[in-house]
Amino acid sequence: MTDGPQRKIIHIDMDAFYASVEQRDAPALRGRPVAVGRDRMRGVVAAASYEARAFGVHSAMPSVTARHKCPELVFVEPRFDVYRAVSAEIRAIFARYTPLIEPLSLDEAYLDVTENLPGLPSATAIAEDIRAAIRAETGLTASAGISYNKFLAKIASDYRKPNGQFVITPRMGPAFVAALPVRKFHGIGPATAEKMQGIGIETGADLAARSLEDLTRRFGKAGRFYYWIARGVDDRPVRPDRERKSLGTETTFQTDLFTREQAEAALAPLIAKVCGHCRRLELHPRTATLKVKYADFHQITRAHTAPAPLTESAEVERLVGALLAPLFPARKGIRLLGVTLSSFDEDAPAAAAQLPLDLPQMPAPPA
Repeated sequence: MTDGPQRKIIHIDMDAFYASVEQRDAPALRGRPVAVGRDRMRGVVAAASYEARAFGVHSAMPSVTARHKCPELVFVEPRFDVYRAVSAEIRAIFARYTPLIEPLSLDEAYLDVTENLPGLPSATAIAEDIRAAIRAETGLTASAGISYNKFLAKIASDYRKPNGQFVITPRMGPAFVAALPVRKFHGIGPATAEKMQGIGIETGADLAARSLEDLTRRFGKAGRFYYWIARGVDDRPVRPDRERKSLGTETTFQTDLFTREQAEAALAPLIAKVCGHCRRLELHPRTATLKVKYADFHQITRAHTAPAPLTESAEVERLVGALLAPLFPARKGIRLLGVTLSSFDEDAPAAAAQLPLDLPQMPAPPA
């Protein structure tokens, strides 16, 4: 462990955030099963209220499946501008207590309150104050996990959901982790959990019984992380300056696309949207990634990095168009397209727009 005072980390997680905002703003939805998403053949649930979750509805579930599980489900179109505005209100509340805020998404963040602006000695009291302020000022509820590191704080925030909080103290930590199934470890996904279970690792205690060398051999660099979290050790700092690595958007189509013209027309608004976000955030990408999902759910990505920042939407259109071209004529329908921009430069030179794009020559995909 890092030398110095015992850290006090809070993980705040809003309760069914998107759905709760919709229920707050439309009283008729309160107490009803609500899904934020599009009620159509290829729609996907972005968020579900707790009433909907009781029927087994959850985020990323196809809308058709969700409707089958809960015939009374009410679908609401997402309003991301509203969610972003509410998220900004919530982060302003966090800032009253600490400048060390690491947002993970619109609805959750880590806070390091070891030293805090009000000078309060108790992280538990700070979490209670924050949750009360969120409820009073936004009408929404939040859950909190409090511990001495990020890993345990994240796990703790799930223990009293919704509208509760849970503390894992340094004395509790090792035993708590030992009894926890590895599938509930934040940082261990379903595929890794299945691999671990295949070699007899079911719980934190099983994981802690493995040597560092064994875990590194089996899981690569991640093995070191698994070795330490199995012992309740996580020295990762809360990073308020967490860099954005990429920015992207995608859409699923009601009807499969088969022609290049259809695909280019569908990509145009996606490119305009992601480029607009980059301009507002003053991000200067050099890499464009095209995502394609076919009707049989086979998915491919194609990416290319330009020699200079992509400062204009037209440049991105040309680059994405070059990635798209070899995919036609299409042998099967396309159900989803996505565009992601990444490799952000800190400063985009004024002359960057005049530099020629080194457009890729991509081979056609195999039949």
